[in-house]
Amino acid sequence: MFKAYKVLLIGFLTTISCGKKNDPAPSAALYFPPIGSNTWESVTPASLGWNEAAIPDLESYLSATGTRAFIVLKDGKVVIEEYMGTQLTNGAFTASSTWYWASAGKTLTAALVGIANSQGKINLDAKTSDYLGAGWSSLTTAQENKITVRNQLTMTTGLDDAPPSPATTDCTDPVCLIYKADPGTRWAYHTAAYTLLDGVVTAATGQPLDTYLGVQILSRIGMDGSHQMSGYNNVFYSTPRSMARFGLLLLNKGVWNGATIIPQSYFNLMVATSQNFNFSYGYLTWLNGKNSFMVPQSQVVFSGELTSEAPADMFAAMGKNGQIINVVPSKSLVVIRMGDDTQDTGLVSFTFQSGLWTKLNAVMTK
Repeated sequence: MFKAYKVLLIGFLTTISCGKKNDPAPSAALYFPPIGSNTWESVTPASLGWNEAAIPDLESYLSATGTRAFIVLKDGKVVIEEYMGTQLTNGAFTASSTWYWASAGKTLTAALVGIANSQGKINLDAKTSDYLGAGWSSLTTAQENKITVRNQLTMTTGLDDAPPSPATTDCTDPVCLIYKADPGTRWAYHTAAYTLLDGVVTAATGQPLDTYLGVQILSRIGMDGSHQMSGYNNVFYSTPRSMARFGLLLLNKGVWNGATIIPQSYFNLMVATSQNFNFSYGYLTWLNGKNSFMVPQSQVVFSGELTSEAPADMFAAMGKNGQIINVVPSKSLVVIRMGDDTQDTGLVSFTFQSGLWTKLNAVMTK
């Protein structure tokens, strides 16, 4: 992709780009749905110049892969909103149904840690033991004291992400948290190390996780939702539009309708490469457009972009079974998807996301 930036031609700026991915979107004021209301403005695909004839193929892909909810926002307004299949218990899935975020909830936790940091409650470079107390792992005191909150946010704790049986990668018991390498010398997708951030937030703020989350994020942008324990995992559940609201907050760099929710300096860290091993990972957030990436349960570094079918500036919250928040600043887009995924069994659904963007590209012709 070739670009010429800042070319002044007879009083106006011309940007030349021959690529499909990150052509600048026209500047438009973002719409924010009101808090405490089901009202949400919409626009039609046709009004955006999109290819409506390709939407049935997109819907077929969504249905075939176990989708329950799918929403596309443009400039904050709903363009596509689909509900299909059944709920976790009984009955049809609707806009009022709740679903699990899986590891897409990691990005929500990252935002909450940043808020606590801005309030002086969490020091990112403080050792995790300052909040959890000594002995939260099986490491020696010297080893344990090297692990910081920032290591937890960037998946660089050095803890073994594949501890020997009967321990599991999700297990947060001290016996399961085993030394593998010094912190900051290795990237590994380790859910247990992430889950312990819940305890960090609770200890630092003196409030239960969902109480602090509700005050600092949910109530301020109109989200519903709460965490539920599933084994060792503390999983966030919400309605689909609440997931879309969080995506819209991320699209506007942590600001909701003029109110700063996530501090700008911290938001910038969330969506930038956080370490020197997996360039496609920020603070518990996946990044597209980098020249290499790593995946869970592997130390292989793969060449190329995370999702080559998607715009290069996309960043994402991603979880098992295709729980997805995709944010594309250059096109002022938010894409969310909840459901099951019968075609991608990985801890993070890269294959599904690639297929989804192949279908989306056929629809979003502008």
